[in-house]
Amino acid sequence: MSNLYLSAMREDLLHFVWKYQKFSGQSLMTTDKIAVQVKNPGTHNHGAGPDFFNARLLIGGQEWAGNVELHVKSSDWYAHGHESDLNYNNVVLHVVWEDDVSVFRKDGSAIATLVLKDYLSRALLMGYRKLLEDSKKAFINCEQDIASVDGFLLDNWLEGLFFERLEHKSAAVFELLDQCQNDWEKVLFSLLMKSFGSKVNGEAFLDIARVLDFSIVRKVAHDALQLEALLFGTAGLLHEDHLDVYHNQLKQSYGFLENKFNLGGVGIRPPAFYGLRPNNFPTLRLSQVAALYHKVPNLFSEVVEAKRLSEIVSFFEVSAGEYWNSHYTFGKTSKESKKRLTKNFIELLVVNAIVPIKFCYAKQLGKNADEELVELLSGIKPEQNGIIEKFKSAGLRSDNALQTQAKIQLYNHYCTKNKCLQCAVGTSLLNGNF
Repeated sequence: MSNLYLSAMREDLLHFVWKYQKFSGQSLMTTDKIAVQVKNPGTHNHGAGPDFFNARLLIGGQEWAGNVELHVKSSDWYAHGHESDLNYNNVVLHVVWEDDVSVFRKDGSAIATLVLKDYLSRALLMGYRKLLEDSKKAFINCEQDIASVDGFLLDNWLEGLFFERLEHKSAAVFELLDQCQNDWEKVLFSLLMKSFGSKVNGEAFLDIARVLDFSIVRKVAHDALQLEALLFGTAGLLHEDHLDVYHNQLKQSYGFLENKFNLGGVGIRPPAFYGLRPNNFPTLRLSQVAALYHKVPNLFSEVVEAKRLSEIVSFFEVSAGEYWNSHYTFGKTSKESKKRLTKNFIELLVVNAIVPIKFCYAKQLGKNADEELVELLSGIKPEQNGIIEKFKSAGLRSDNALQTQAKIQLYNHYCTKNKCLQCAVGTSLLNGNF
């Protein structure tokens, strides 16, 4: 093999070589000069335990069925504590880049060792170096080549990434479910509050949802003024005196609710206005939340039953209260305009709250909602953000929100972490060097 320079060998390259058997057609030999023939490299294990399960090998003419472990250096066997771990007693071959020490199982028996650097081709190493070391990236390692990847492979990979992203989001949803004592309606309320607050006020709005007993929201949902007063009062937006008639009505209404439901002391610091466009002011967003739950008090039940995007969108076709037609903040009049939830905003709510909760609810029931969720996201236009724009500049356009969600997952969990060989795009590009 050529002595092509690599700044550092990575274990993921060894996994790639073993998984796809990239040995340049050479006959393999252990460090003891015993012939190795791979009948089946095994199943790649991404969890705890050996790297490949259930491999089938001929070593010195004898067939072995067992596991394969890979390391950059054979001494990593001891650095990782495998010599005392019973899970590694069934390792039949140790595959390494550099053999610097003999390796033994817990019972003292030696493990056959294969040194990969003796068998890797120059083409493979050049491709690997181009991908991870030589790329003059402004965005991602493969930005010069990603558009050349087979479309069918890419679409399948993106769909898988979309569900991987949902799995990551589900941890937060199930944590909320635990905090909400298995009340799915409150979980949805919490997710929606965070989404209505967007980046600036998301956490402040989520805190409002946390401190509110959701049973009170249910009890006052029939009265739009009381529901708005409940949200504004909990947010700490009713402290000032007599800004105008409507502010006074809300304040009186919240005072009544405070006494009736013993709400004293549950207020939180007011959400922020600074740096926001007027249509995103917390006053408007909280009024829109009130209008939503006044219109659809049992929103979770409705959302779970809804199968079509148009049904879900119809629930969210609401406007802030009439007062807000001529106001953005209390006491200051503005040009008349109805403060409706826009289609773009509703679609963001579907992406960030509705789809995750439908996914998690189906998961809890042991049902599969994958097809339904793919259809929902495929019907929503692609999100616009810096990551998606850079993928577009690299030649990868997005047709819908499923693809943009998948690309956010790809960028955050693979590209930025140099996990090219755990990515279908990276393995496809590297495979293309042969």
